Amino acid sequence: MLADVLRSPGYLRLVGLCALVGVPVSALAFGFLAGEHQLRHLLWHDLPEAAGFDAPPWWWGVPSLTIAGVLVAFAVVRLPGHGGHVPADSVGAAPTQPRELPGILIAGAASLCLGAVIGPEAVLLAIGSGVALWLVPSRWRGAHQQDAAIVGFAGAFAAIATVFGSPLTAAIVLMEAIGFGGAQLFALMLPGLLASGIGALVFTGLGHWTGLQTDTLALPPLPSVARPDIGDVLWAVPLGVLAAIVAYAVRLGARRVLPIVRRDPWRLVPAAGALVGASAAVYALTTGHPPDEALFSGQQTIATLIESPERWSDAALIALIVCTGVGYALSLAAFRGGPVFPAIFLGVAVAELLADLPGLGTTPAVAALMAGFAVSMLRLPVASLVLVAILIGSAGIAMLPIAIVGAVTAFIVTELLDAPARRDPGVSAAGHAA
Repeated sequence: MLADVLRSPGYLRLVGLCALVGVPVSALAFGFLAGEHQLRHLLWHDLPEAAGFDAPPWWWGVPSLTIAGVLVAFAVVRLPGHGGHVPADSVGAAPTQPRELPGILIAGAASLCLGAVIGPEAVLLAIGSGVALWLVPSRWRGAHQQDAAIVGFAGAFAAIATVFGSPLTAAIVLMEAIGFGGAQLFALMLPGLLASGIGALVFTGLGHWTGLQTDTLALPPLPSVARPDIGDVLWAVPLGVLAAIVAYAVRLGARRVLPIVRRDPWRLVPAAGALVGASAAVYALTTGHPPDEALFSGQQTIATLIESPERWSDAALIALIVCTGVGYALSLAAFRGGPVFPAIFLGVAVAELLADLPGLGTTPAVAALMAGFAVSMLRLPVASLVLVAILIGSAGIAMLPIAIVGAVTAFIVTELLDAPARRDPGVSAAGHAA
Protein backbone atom coordinates (compact mmCIF):
# COMPACT_ATOMS: atom_id res chain seq x y z
CA MET A 1 0.00 0.00 0.00
CA LEU A 2 1.25 3.47 -0.89
CA ALA A 3 0.09 4.88 2.46
CA ASP A 4 2.24 2.37 4.31
CA VAL A 5 5.25 3.34 2.20
CA LEU A 6 4.70 7.04 2.86
CA ARG A 7 4.41 6.47 6.63
CA SER A 8 7.63 4.49 6.71
CA PRO A 9 10.44 6.41 8.52
CA GLY A 10 12.99 4.80 6.19
CA TYR A 11 11.17 6.12 3.12
CA LEU A 12 10.90 9.63 4.56
CA ARG A 13 14.63 9.62 5.28
CA LEU A 14 15.20 8.47 1.73
CA VAL A 15 13.11 11.38 0.40
CA GLY A 16 15.21 13.78 2.44
CA LEU A 17 18.42 12.21 1.09
CA CYS A 18 17.15 12.59 -2.47
CA ALA A 19 16.33 16.26 -1.83
CA LEU A 20 19.92 16.83 -0.71
CA VAL A 21 21.25 14.92 -3.73
CA GLY A 22 19.39 17.29 -6.06
CA VAL A 23 21.68 20.20 -5.11
CA PRO A 24 25.10 18.81 -6.16
CA VAL A 25 23.63 16.91 -9.12
CA SER A 26 22.06 20.06 -10.56
CA ALA A 27 25.26 22.03 -9.93
CA LEU A 28 27.28 19.41 -11.81
CA ALA A 29 24.70 19.29 -14.62
CA PHE A 30 24.97 23.06 -14.91
CA GLY A 31 28.76 22.80 -14.98
CA PHE A 32 28.66 20.18 -17.71
CA LEU A 33 26.24 22.15 -19.90
CA ALA A 34 28.09 25.44 -19.36
CA GLY A 35 31.44 23.80 -20.08
CA GLU A 36 30.05 22.13 -23.19
CA HIS A 37 28.73 25.47 -24.43
CA GLN A 38 32.05 27.24 -23.82
CA LEU A 39 34.15 24.49 -25.38
CA ARG A 40 31.93 24.30 -28.46
CA HIS A 41 32.22 28.07 -28.90
CA LEU A 42 36.00 27.80 -28.56
CA LEU A 43 36.32 24.99 -31.12
CA TRP A 44 33.78 26.28 -33.64
CA HIS A 45 34.11 30.06 -33.37
CA ASP A 46 37.29 31.19 -31.62
CA LEU A 47 39.56 28.61 -33.25
CA PRO A 48 38.39 29.28 -36.85
CA GLU A 49 38.80 33.02 -36.24
CA ALA A 50 42.32 32.43 -34.90
CA ALA A 51 43.05 30.44 -38.07
CA GLY A 52 41.97 33.41 -40.23
CA PHE A 53 38.38 32.39 -41.10
CA ASP A 54 35.36 34.60 -40.55
CA ALA A 55 33.24 31.48 -39.91
CA PRO A 56 33.92 27.74 -39.78
CA PRO A 57 34.94 26.68 -43.32
CA TRP A 58 32.90 24.04 -45.12
CA TRP A 59 35.40 21.28 -44.28
CA TRP A 60 35.73 22.08 -40.57
CA GLY A 61 33.39 19.32 -39.42
CA VAL A 62 35.39 16.49 -41.03
CA PRO A 63 38.52 16.70 -38.83
CA SER A 64 36.46 17.84 -35.84
CA LEU A 65 34.16 14.82 -35.93
CA THR A 66 36.99 12.44 -36.78
CA ILE A 67 38.70 13.52 -33.56
CA ALA A 68 35.37 13.12 -31.75
CA GLY A 69 35.16 9.58 -33.12
CA VAL A 70 38.62 8.73 -31.76
CA LEU A 71 37.68 9.97 -28.29
CA VAL A 72 34.37 8.10 -28.32
CA ALA A 73 36.08 4.92 -29.52
CA PHE A 74 38.59 5.23 -26.66
CA ALA A 75 35.75 5.46 -24.14
CA VAL A 76 33.87 2.57 -25.76
CA VAL A 77 36.85 0.23 -25.91
CA ARG A 78 38.97 1.17 -22.93
CA LEU A 79 36.73 2.53 -20.18
CA PRO A 80 33.99 0.96 -18.02
CA GLY A 81 30.48 1.53 -19.30
CA HIS A 82 31.47 1.63 -23.00
CA GLY A 83 30.86 5.37 -23.18
CA GLY A 84 27.28 5.14 -21.96
CA HIS A 85 23.89 4.55 -23.53
CA VAL A 86 23.71 4.06 -27.30
CA PRO A 87 21.27 6.74 -28.56
CA ALA A 88 20.01 4.46 -31.35
CA ASP A 89 18.13 2.70 -28.52
CA SER A 90 16.08 5.86 -27.75
CA VAL A 91 16.21 7.24 -24.18
CA GLY A 92 18.22 5.15 -21.73
CA ALA A 93 16.93 5.16 -18.16
CA ALA A 94 19.13 2.40 -16.70
CA PRO A 95 21.15 3.43 -13.60
CA THR A 96 24.77 4.44 -14.09
CA GLN A 97 27.47 3.15 -11.78
CA PRO A 98 29.96 5.78 -10.55
CA ARG A 99 32.92 3.97 -12.13
CA GLU A 100 31.30 4.40 -15.55
CA LEU A 101 31.18 8.21 -15.32
CA PRO A 102 34.65 9.03 -16.75
CA GLY A 103 33.96 7.14 -19.98
CA ILE A 104 30.49 8.64 -20.29
CA LEU A 105 31.79 12.17 -19.73
CA ILE A 106 34.57 11.75 -22.32
CA ALA A 107 32.28 10.23 -24.95
CA GLY A 108 29.44 12.67 -24.26
CA ALA A 109 31.61 15.79 -24.22
CA ALA A 110 33.41 14.75 -27.42
CA SER A 111 30.11 14.08 -29.18
CA LEU A 112 28.39 17.28 -28.05
CA CYS A 113 31.33 19.70 -28.38
CA LEU A 114 32.80 18.51 -31.68
CA GLY A 115 29.63 18.39 -33.76
CA ALA A 116 27.71 15.09 -33.53
CA VAL A 117 24.00 15.48 -34.33
CA ILE A 118 22.91 14.48 -30.86
CA GLY A 119 21.34 15.95 -27.72
CA PRO A 120 22.68 16.07 -24.14
CA GLU A 121 19.81 14.39 -22.30
CA ALA A 122 21.26 10.85 -22.09
CA VAL A 123 24.59 12.18 -20.80
CA LEU A 124 22.77 14.19 -18.14
CA LEU A 125 20.75 11.12 -17.10
CA ALA A 126 24.00 9.23 -16.61
CA ILE A 127 25.64 12.11 -14.74
CA GLY A 128 22.63 12.43 -12.45
CA SER A 129 22.33 8.79 -11.47
CA GLY A 130 26.08 8.15 -11.34
CA VAL A 131 26.86 11.19 -9.19
CA ALA A 132 23.90 10.50 -6.89
CA LEU A 133 25.14 6.96 -6.25
CA TRP A 134 28.72 8.18 -5.85
CA LEU A 135 27.60 10.56 -3.08
CA VAL A 136 26.33 7.73 -0.89
CA PRO A 137 28.78 5.22 0.64
CA SER A 138 29.33 2.00 -1.30
CA ARG A 139 28.64 -0.03 1.84
CA TRP A 140 25.18 1.56 2.12
CA ARG A 141 24.51 0.92 -1.58
CA GLY A 142 25.30 -2.74 -1.12
CA ALA A 143 23.07 -3.10 1.94
CA HIS A 144 20.15 -1.06 0.54
CA GLN A 145 20.07 -1.85 -3.17
CA GLN A 146 16.43 -0.83 -3.69
CA ASP A 147 16.91 2.47 -1.86
CA ALA A 148 20.12 3.08 -3.82
CA ALA A 149 18.18 2.60 -7.05
CA ILE A 150 15.70 5.29 -5.92
CA VAL A 151 18.58 7.66 -5.10
CA GLY A 152 20.08 7.05 -8.54
CA PHE A 153 16.70 7.62 -10.16
CA ALA A 154 16.24 10.89 -8.25
CA GLY A 155 19.67 12.06 -9.40
CA ALA A 156 18.84 11.26 -13.01
CA PHE A 157 15.51 13.05 -12.56
CA ALA A 158 17.18 16.20 -11.21
CA ALA A 159 19.78 16.26 -14.00
CA ILE A 160 17.47 15.75 -16.97
CA ALA A 161 14.95 18.28 -15.65
CA THR A 162 17.61 20.97 -16.09
CA VAL A 163 17.87 20.52 -19.85
CA PHE A 164 14.14 20.04 -20.46
CA GLY A 165 13.43 23.16 -18.43
CA SER A 166 10.60 21.48 -16.53
CA PRO A 167 10.46 18.79 -13.83
CA LEU A 168 7.03 17.85 -15.20
CA THR A 169 8.44 16.93 -18.61
CA ALA A 170 11.28 14.98 -17.01
CA ALA A 171 8.80 13.11 -14.81
CA ILE A 172 6.69 11.96 -17.71
CA VAL A 173 9.71 11.05 -19.86
CA LEU A 174 11.15 8.86 -17.12
CA MET A 175 7.76 7.43 -16.15
CA GLU A 176 7.12 6.22 -19.70
CA ALA A 177 10.73 5.16 -20.31
CA ILE A 178 10.86 2.99 -17.19
CA GLY A 179 7.29 1.72 -17.41
CA PHE A 180 6.51 1.58 -13.69
CA GLY A 181 3.00 2.07 -12.37
CA GLY A 182 0.88 2.09 -9.23
CA ALA A 183 2.42 2.54 -5.80
CA GLN A 184 5.89 1.78 -7.17
CA LEU A 185 5.59 4.72 -9.54
CA PHE A 186 4.60 7.15 -6.78
CA ALA A 187 7.35 5.87 -4.50
CA LEU A 188 9.89 6.68 -7.23
CA MET A 189 8.37 9.93 -8.45
CA LEU A 190 8.07 11.76 -5.13
CA PRO A 191 11.84 11.75 -4.37
CA GLY A 192 12.59 12.54 -8.00
CA LEU A 193 10.20 15.49 -8.15
CA LEU A 194 11.60 16.91 -4.93
CA ALA A 195 15.19 16.49 -6.11
CA SER A 196 14.43 18.11 -9.47
CA GLY A 197 12.48 20.99 -7.89
CA ILE A 198 15.34 21.87 -5.55
CA GLY A 199 17.83 21.26 -8.34
CA ALA A 200 15.96 23.66 -10.64
CA LEU A 201 16.45 26.44 -8.09
CA VAL A 202 20.17 25.66 -7.94
CA PHE A 203 20.45 25.49 -11.73
CA THR A 204 18.65 28.80 -12.25
CA GLY A 205 20.62 30.49 -9.48
CA LEU A 206 23.94 29.35 -10.91
CA GLY A 207 22.97 30.73 -14.32
CA HIS A 208 22.23 34.18 -12.87
CA TRP A 209 25.23 34.17 -10.56
CA THR A 210 27.89 33.01 -13.02
CA GLY A 211 26.48 34.55 -16.20
CA LEU A 212 27.42 31.37 -18.08
CA GLN A 213 25.20 30.16 -20.89
CA THR A 214 23.74 26.67 -21.20
CA ASP A 215 21.70 25.13 -23.99
CA THR A 216 18.30 24.00 -22.78
CA LEU A 217 15.45 22.84 -24.96
CA ALA A 218 13.43 25.96 -25.85
CA LEU A 219 11.76 27.71 -28.76
CA PRO A 220 11.35 31.42 -29.44
CA PRO A 221 7.73 32.64 -29.49
CA LEU A 222 5.67 31.26 -32.37
CA PRO A 223 3.02 33.25 -34.27
CA SER A 224 -0.09 33.38 -32.10
CA VAL A 225 -3.12 31.37 -33.26
CA ALA A 226 -6.49 31.81 -31.51
CA ARG A 227 -7.79 28.36 -32.37
CA PRO A 228 -7.11 25.63 -34.94
CA ASP A 229 -9.39 25.41 -37.94
CA ILE A 230 -10.48 22.41 -39.98
CA GLY A 231 -7.56 22.87 -42.38
CA ASP A 232 -5.06 22.54 -39.53
CA VAL A 233 -6.73 19.33 -38.34
CA LEU A 234 -6.78 17.84 -41.83
CA TRP A 235 -3.12 18.73 -42.42
CA ALA A 236 -2.08 17.15 -39.09
CA VAL A 237 -2.69 13.62 -40.42
CA PRO A 238 -0.38 13.72 -43.47
CA LEU A 239 2.17 15.69 -41.46
CA GLY A 240 2.17 12.94 -38.83
CA VAL A 241 2.64 10.34 -41.57
CA LEU A 242 5.52 12.34 -43.05
CA ALA A 243 7.21 12.70 -39.66
CA ALA A 244 6.92 8.96 -39.04
CA ILE A 245 8.42 8.09 -42.44
CA VAL A 246 11.36 10.49 -42.12
CA ALA A 247 12.02 9.37 -38.54
CA TYR A 248 11.82 5.73 -39.63
CA ALA A 249 14.45 6.38 -42.30
CA VAL A 250 16.73 7.92 -39.65
CA ARG A 251 16.20 5.03 -37.22
CA LEU A 252 16.65 2.43 -39.95
CA GLY A 253 19.93 4.06 -40.97
CA ALA A 254 21.09 4.06 -37.34
CA ARG A 255 20.12 0.39 -36.90
CA ARG A 256 22.09 -0.57 -40.00
CA VAL A 257 25.18 1.42 -39.02
CA LEU A 258 25.26 0.34 -35.36
CA PRO A 259 26.43 -3.29 -35.85
CA ILE A 260 29.01 -2.09 -38.37
CA VAL A 261 30.70 0.45 -36.09
CA ARG A 262 30.65 -2.06 -33.20
CA ARG A 263 32.86 -4.45 -35.17
CA ASP A 264 35.91 -2.18 -35.00
CA PRO A 265 35.24 1.01 -32.99
CA TRP A 266 38.84 2.27 -33.30
CA ARG A 267 38.51 2.67 -37.07
CA LEU A 268 34.78 2.78 -37.78
CA VAL A 269 33.59 5.31 -35.17
CA PRO A 270 36.06 7.97 -36.45
CA ALA A 271 35.02 7.00 -40.02
CA ALA A 272 31.39 7.57 -39.09
CA GLY A 273 32.37 10.93 -37.60
CA ALA A 274 34.11 11.91 -40.82
CA LEU A 275 30.94 11.04 -42.74
CA VAL A 276 28.85 13.22 -40.41
CA GLY A 277 31.30 16.06 -41.07
CA ALA A 278 31.17 15.36 -44.82
CA SER A 279 27.37 15.59 -44.74
CA ALA A 280 27.65 19.04 -43.14
CA ALA A 281 30.27 19.97 -45.75
CA VAL A 282 27.83 19.06 -48.54
CA TYR A 283 25.23 21.29 -46.90
CA ALA A 284 27.69 24.20 -46.65
CA LEU A 285 28.92 23.83 -50.24
CA THR A 286 25.43 23.59 -51.76
CA THR A 287 23.80 26.39 -49.76
CA GLY A 288 26.59 28.79 -48.77
CA HIS A 289 25.53 28.45 -45.12
CA PRO A 290 27.98 27.52 -42.34
CA PRO A 291 28.37 23.75 -41.80
CA ASP A 292 27.50 23.86 -38.10
CA GLU A 293 23.85 24.56 -38.99
CA ALA A 294 23.61 20.87 -39.95
CA LEU A 295 25.52 19.66 -36.89
CA PHE A 296 25.12 19.54 -33.11
CA SER A 297 21.70 19.23 -31.46
CA GLY A 298 20.05 21.85 -33.66
CA GLN A 299 19.09 24.00 -30.68
CA GLN A 300 21.14 26.96 -31.88
CA THR A 301 19.65 26.86 -35.39
CA ILE A 302 16.03 26.46 -34.25
CA ALA A 303 15.79 30.06 -33.04
CA THR A 304 16.98 31.41 -36.41
CA LEU A 305 14.65 29.07 -38.31
CA ILE A 306 11.64 30.45 -36.44
CA GLU A 307 12.65 34.10 -36.21
CA SER A 308 14.29 34.52 -39.65
CA PRO A 309 13.01 31.76 -41.97
CA GLU A 310 13.70 33.99 -44.99
CA ARG A 311 17.40 33.17 -44.62
CA TRP A 312 16.70 29.77 -46.17
CA SER A 313 15.32 29.10 -49.61
CA ASP A 314 13.23 25.97 -50.09
CA ALA A 315 16.25 24.25 -51.64
CA ALA A 316 18.42 25.23 -48.67
CA LEU A 317 15.81 23.91 -46.24
CA ILE A 318 15.67 20.60 -48.10
CA ALA A 319 19.47 20.39 -47.97
CA LEU A 320 19.40 21.20 -44.25
CA ILE A 321 16.82 18.47 -43.54
CA VAL A 322 18.58 15.82 -45.64
CA CYS A 323 22.11 16.54 -44.42
CA THR A 324 21.03 16.82 -40.78
CA GLY A 325 19.05 13.59 -41.12
CA VAL A 326 22.09 11.74 -42.48
CA GLY A 327 24.28 13.09 -39.68
CA TYR A 328 21.56 12.25 -37.14
CA ALA A 329 21.38 8.60 -38.24
CA LEU A 330 25.16 8.19 -38.14
CA SER A 331 25.44 9.97 -34.79
CA LEU A 332 22.73 7.81 -33.19
CA ALA A 333 24.80 4.73 -34.02
CA ALA A 334 28.35 5.94 -33.46
CA PHE A 335 28.29 8.70 -30.84
CA ARG A 336 26.87 9.19 -27.35
CA GLY A 337 24.03 11.45 -26.31
CA GLY A 338 20.26 11.55 -26.69
CA PRO A 339 17.77 11.61 -29.58
CA VAL A 340 15.39 14.34 -28.36
CA PHE A 341 16.95 17.64 -29.47
CA PRO A 342 17.62 16.72 -33.14
CA ALA A 343 14.11 15.24 -33.43
CA ILE A 344 12.61 18.57 -32.34
CA PHE A 345 14.93 20.40 -34.74
CA LEU A 346 13.87 18.26 -37.71
CA GLY A 347 10.22 18.89 -36.81
CA VAL A 348 10.79 22.66 -36.91
CA ALA A 349 12.84 22.51 -40.14
CA VAL A 350 10.23 20.45 -42.00
CA ALA A 351 7.48 22.73 -40.64
CA GLU A 352 9.22 25.83 -42.02
CA LEU A 353 9.51 24.10 -45.40
CA LEU A 354 5.80 23.22 -45.53
CA ALA A 355 4.26 26.14 -43.62
CA ASP A 356 3.14 27.96 -46.78
CA LEU A 357 0.99 25.08 -48.03
CA PRO A 358 -2.66 26.10 -48.57
CA GLY A 359 -4.63 26.03 -45.34
CA LEU A 360 -1.55 25.54 -43.16
CA GLY A 361 0.58 27.91 -41.09
CA THR A 362 3.83 27.94 -39.17
CA THR A 363 2.43 27.30 -35.69
CA PRO A 364 0.15 24.33 -36.52
CA ALA A 365 2.86 22.85 -38.76
CA VAL A 366 5.44 23.13 -35.96
CA ALA A 367 3.02 21.60 -33.42
CA ALA A 368 2.09 18.60 -35.60
CA LEU A 369 5.60 17.89 -36.89
CA MET A 370 7.44 18.35 -33.59
CA ALA A 371 4.99 15.98 -31.93
CA GLY A 372 5.24 13.53 -34.82
CA PHE A 373 9.05 13.48 -34.83
CA ALA A 374 9.30 13.29 -31.03
CA VAL A 375 6.85 10.38 -30.82
CA SER A 376 8.49 8.53 -33.70
CA MET A 377 12.00 8.85 -32.27
CA LEU A 378 11.22 8.41 -28.56
CA ARG A 379 8.21 6.07 -28.71
CA LEU A 380 6.90 7.91 -25.63
CA PRO A 381 3.59 9.48 -26.73
CA VAL A 382 2.49 11.26 -23.54
CA ALA A 383 5.96 12.62 -22.78
CA SER A 384 6.32 13.84 -26.36
CA LEU A 385 3.03 15.72 -26.23
CA VAL A 386 3.83 17.36 -22.89
CA LEU A 387 7.24 18.39 -24.23
CA VAL A 388 5.71 19.91 -27.37
CA ALA A 389 2.98 21.72 -25.40
CA ILE A 390 5.61 23.32 -23.16
CA LEU A 391 7.89 24.23 -26.08
CA ILE A 392 5.24 26.04 -28.11
CA GLY A 393 4.34 28.09 -25.06
CA SER A 394 1.36 30.44 -25.26
CA ALA A 395 0.19 28.75 -28.45
CA GLY A 396 0.37 25.36 -26.71
CA ILE A 397 -3.22 25.06 -25.49
CA ALA A 398 -4.75 26.12 -28.81
CA MET A 399 -2.44 23.89 -30.86
CA LEU A 400 -2.54 20.86 -28.55
CA PRO A 401 -5.31 19.15 -30.58
CA ILE A 402 -3.15 19.50 -33.71
CA ALA A 403 -0.15 18.08 -31.86
CA ILE A 404 -2.27 15.16 -30.60
CA VAL A 405 -3.52 14.29 -34.08
CA GLY A 406 0.00 14.48 -35.49
CA ALA A 407 1.45 12.44 -32.62
CA VAL A 408 -1.19 9.69 -32.72
CA THR A 409 -0.88 9.41 -36.49
CA ALA A 410 2.91 9.25 -36.29
CA PHE A 411 2.79 6.68 -33.50
CA ILE A 412 0.48 4.36 -35.46
CA VAL A 413 2.56 4.65 -38.63
CA THR A 414 5.76 4.11 -36.65
CA GLU A 415 4.40 0.93 -35.09
CA LEU A 416 3.36 -0.37 -38.51
CA LEU A 417 6.72 0.48 -40.07
CA ASP A 418 8.69 -1.07 -37.20
CA ALA A 419 6.67 -4.30 -37.09
CA PRO A 420 8.83 -6.09 -39.72
CA ALA A 421 12.02 -5.01 -37.91
CA ARG A 422 10.73 -6.49 -34.64
CA ARG A 423 10.10 -9.78 -36.45
CA ASP A 424 13.68 -9.76 -37.80
CA PRO A 425 15.92 -11.13 -35.00
CA GLY A 426 19.09 -9.76 -36.64
CA VAL A 427 17.79 -6.21 -36.85
CA SER A 428 16.28 -6.37 -33.38
CA ALA A 429 19.50 -7.64 -31.82
CA ALA A 430 21.54 -4.97 -33.59
CA GLY A 431 19.19 -2.23 -32.50
CA HIS A 432 19.19 -3.22 -28.83
CA ALA A 433 22.82 -4.21 -28.36
CA ALA A 434 24.64 -1.81 -26.08
